[in-house]
Amino acid sequence: MLALTIILVSASVIAILGGLLVGTRPVPPAELWQVLVHPDGKIDSILVWTLRLPRSLAAMLAGAGLGISGYLLQSLTRNPLAGPGLTGVTAGAVAPIVLCFVFIPWFSSVYYPFVGLLGGLSAAGVTFWIARGGSGRPLHLALGGVSVSMFLGAVSTWIILTSGPQVPSLLFWLSGGFQGRSWTQLAFLAPWVCFGCIGAFLCHRVLGMLSLSEQAAAGMGLQLHLWKPMLLLLAVLPVAGIVPVAGPIAFVGLASPHIARLLKPNGPLWTMALTCAIGAFIVVLGDVFARSIAPPRELPVGIVTALIGGPIFIWLVQRRSSNLGSAK
Repeated sequence: MLALTIILVSASVIAILGGLLVGTRPVPPAELWQVLVHPDGKIDSILVWTLRLPRSLAAMLAGAGLGISGYLLQSLTRNPLAGPGLTGVTAGAVAPIVLCFVFIPWFSSVYYPFVGLLGGLSAAGVTFWIARGGSGRPLHLALGGVSVSMFLGAVSTWIILTSGPQVPSLLFWLSGGFQGRSWTQLAFLAPWVCFGCIGAFLCHRVLGMLSLSEQAAAGMGLQLHLWKPMLLLLAVLPVAGIVPVAGPIAFVGLASPHIARLLKPNGPLWTMALTCAIGAFIVVLGDVFARSIAPPRELPVGIVTALIGGPIFIWLVQRRSSNLGSAK
């Protein structure tokens, strides 16, 4: 598992290096090392250090954070269809941020992650209530999450329609992307993602007990009424930091844990490590494709990940349905 994790992380680093080469003005491979080691303030150096490297690192962190968020939500609900998007967490983070952006323009963006955190936790709480916590069927969670997401999406749309000249920037942000993201945004995002990921890794024993069953975990002395809210908070923290910077990025949190489990890791610790690496690779690769398909224009990363994640989601639903049918 260590070797596989290193390979995936290395693939993400290679994708980042490849992303530094492409764009409206390509950087020759022979000059990339010189620019990285000895930045000289020329155009290629500015492109790499000011524009491309921070956005690629932000994409890597965002992918890892979304993957961990999805893994925690799936572990909490014992439901393979759980994820930041499907449980309403993403929509819950987006709606209040849009509201603040349009109606409270003097409100500092430094506080947007806290706004997103409260919104994400509230939306997740409503979804879990509809799905009866972890005891409901996957269909309950899917219907609850879709209902909450659609309602909050309608609220966001209404707010956008009243925002006038701010519509284009809001629409691009809502599609998910890293265009124009700098070291400032990377520093803004990093603590939220790192805190959520590190907290999740420190809780790997708790997640291992929860993977048996809630009854078994309680029988081993686990205080569920304390740990479940804590794990939910850790799941929403990365989303709260990612959404203000990159907007909602679809399907990464849903697909990454499933791909990691297909590799059959040994326990929650390695599953989370692989999930982080896979999520980082997907988003970095999506960002490279988004800005290299039709330069100088670029697609939102959320569209690229949705095109990848849509078929994966359909496959997961079909696989779950066939498993339930064979169990009857």
